[in-house]
Amino acid sequence: MKKIFFVLSVIAFMMACKNDTKQQTSKNYIELNYPETKKVDTIDTYFGNKVQDPYRWLEDDRSEETENWVTTQNKTTFGYLEKIPFRNDLKKRLSDLWNYEKVGSPFKEGNYTYFYKNDGLQNQYVVYRFKNEGDEPEVFLDPNTFSKDGTTSLGSMSFSKDGTLLAYSISEGGSDWRKVIVKNTETNEILGDTIVDLKFSGMSWRGNEGFYYSSYDKPKGSELSAKTDQHKVYFHKLGTSQKEDELIFGGTPEEKHRYVFGGVTDDGHYLTISASTSTSGNKLFIKDLTKPDSKLVTILDHTNSDSYVIDNVASTLYIVTNLDAPNQKIVTVDASNPSPQHWKDFIPETKNVLSPNKGGGYFFAEYMVDAVSKVLQYDYDGKLVREVELPGVGSANGFGTKKEEKELYYSFTNYKTPTSIYKYNITNGTSELYRKPKIDFDPENFESKQVFYTSKDGTKVPMIITYKKGVELNGKNPTILYGYGGFNISLTPSFSIANAVWMEQGGIYAVPNLRGGGEYGKKWHDAGTKMQKQNVFDDFIAAAEYLIENKYTSSEYLAIRGGSNGGLLVGATMTQRPDLMKVALPAVGVLDMLRYHTFTAGAGWAYDYGTAEESKAMFEYLNGYSPVHNVKEGVQYPATLVTTGDHDDRVVPAHSFKFAAELQAKQSGNNPTLIRIETKAGHGAGTPVSKTIEQYADIFGFTLFNMGYQVLPEKVTKDVKG
Repeated sequence: MKKIFFVLSVIAFMMACKNDTKQQTSKNYIELNYPETKKVDTIDTYFGNKVQDPYRWLEDDRSEETENWVTTQNKTTFGYLEKIPFRNDLKKRLSDLWNYEKVGSPFKEGNYTYFYKNDGLQNQYVVYRFKNEGDEPEVFLDPNTFSKDGTTSLGSMSFSKDGTLLAYSISEGGSDWRKVIVKNTETNEILGDTIVDLKFSGMSWRGNEGFYYSSYDKPKGSELSAKTDQHKVYFHKLGTSQKEDELIFGGTPEEKHRYVFGGVTDDGHYLTISASTSTSGNKLFIKDLTKPDSKLVTILDHTNSDSYVIDNVASTLYIVTNLDAPNQKIVTVDASNPSPQHWKDFIPETKNVLSPNKGGGYFFAEYMVDAVSKVLQYDYDGKLVREVELPGVGSANGFGTKKEEKELYYSFTNYKTPTSIYKYNITNGTSELYRKPKIDFDPENFESKQVFYTSKDGTKVPMIITYKKGVELNGKNPTILYGYGGFNISLTPSFSIANAVWMEQGGIYAVPNLRGGGEYGKKWHDAGTKMQKQNVFDDFIAAAEYLIENKYTSSEYLAIRGGSNGGLLVGATMTQRPDLMKVALPAVGVLDMLRYHTFTAGAGWAYDYGTAEESKAMFEYLNGYSPVHNVKEGVQYPATLVTTGDHDDRVVPAHSFKFAAELQAKQSGNNPTLIRIETKAGHGAGTPVSKTIEQYADIFGFTLFNMGYQVLPEKVTKDVKG
């Protein structure tokens, strides 16, 4: 066993209110015994370059040896975490704040209005329904009854057009593999049409006959880690067995599509098929369902854009696209001749990124203006009706409903405002508060501001910083810098119970909108991909430097955090600039950049990353920042808590296993390097509330403890305003 001792010198820290300081003078001593992780002589050769992979054996998620390693690492990690004196205080505060009723926006299906609700600490949200306004809602689906430990969760739901049939998916243990169950909503009877082995799939009904869904062939080897790269669309006819399901698209060996989706238009007239080889760009096809023998008609035969059919009126298609429009636009075309040369602009591209929705006979053009929502309402002639007046500066979501409805419900939130639901009158454009949560958190005691800082190459990058009013900018505030920067995903302001607890302690929460994301459209995304990926890390490093230079925090009080592609961000940043932060928190990260594409659907991420096999230059670039391959002997890395789930079949836990093993073997100095592996958990979706609370208590506890705190920063009790 490798034995180290580390000493956390507890230093003076500033309280979150002005001129209120408390000194901590004692020291903590914790003895750590890292499990010995064996090394094997595994070598890969790329363009004549030999690369060692000593922990390759940890990729075998079915081996007893890997299972024993996980058990021993967890024993070490939880033995450490249990010694943090305020861990239970954090857990209690998280539980107390979490324990309020949370209700989602209502939506109509057939004769019923449905909504999601969580009483407070329920592991999973429950689906309720009622027939008439004022009726007592009844429980329709309770995922908390799916398994004893709450680890089986409800995925997506799809109702037939008349609302009498429902197909819903469930995930067991957090896996992306799903099972679909069909239910008669009038009788509550479960039908004998359970479909298994779906992955990355919705369900789309064709009348009441059956539904379309997507799946891969079951992989040979481990279903949690084996490669899956041949996605297919099937049609399931009710009352038949799954083995009789009709293959609609995919399955030709000469042309693999890793992500294929089928959807029926609202009027039931058309089936649309989107086919992609990666997470960006898709081909697009359409089939006339009113003609029994109709063939698929090609709308787009290349993957140079992200395009989809949002609606149709008779044979007129409305298509959302970024083809020759990096910020997206809506075009119209007749289904009889739908290729791009016949497209006509309907809602043209603007300088802001468009994310449209529809309902009540209108389109709602949702724009991001520096990552903040703006919504415009258009009619079906393309005429601007109005700008929707939003409740404040933040994120508005949900401007969608059925065409015949007269009102819709949308949510509004930002980093300091818990999500509230608003009812919107589609005809006159007025909003009224429908439901505001009763939570023990006062947004008026906090402030959130957007700044623009300069990255290494001169690019201006926005960042929103949120904290308690009265926090003194003295460089001593515990700060979490959270980032993602990839896959065209935008980080817009939203409330988090966990982050509220962090800020209650005087903590600062900062979120930059890094390149690689979608906040400024396709150009912003592409600027953080492949051989420009370093831009993302540079943007994140520059954000940390901004926070330090402007005295929000210092390196001794800074933690960096991110999950999935954000876990890569943290891993790359901490190996490039280990001096910059005190704590690193990579979650479910993509950390082995030479082999990521050999697991599950990882090959589809090549648009963002490239692969080590495609060229010598690409190999050298990936090898130059891959976190697993850039942990160096003799370097003192920040205190690191790697987190992952043993059922993560999106970013397989072997990434985290290998990174943790490298850190434990090479770490110089006294900072702990630990890995926390959640059992019966996946990439994050559907995680039970109880597990989520425990995870945050451990993450925040580890962070504050390694910043020098022996007790939680004292909560500010007086109301500081201004």
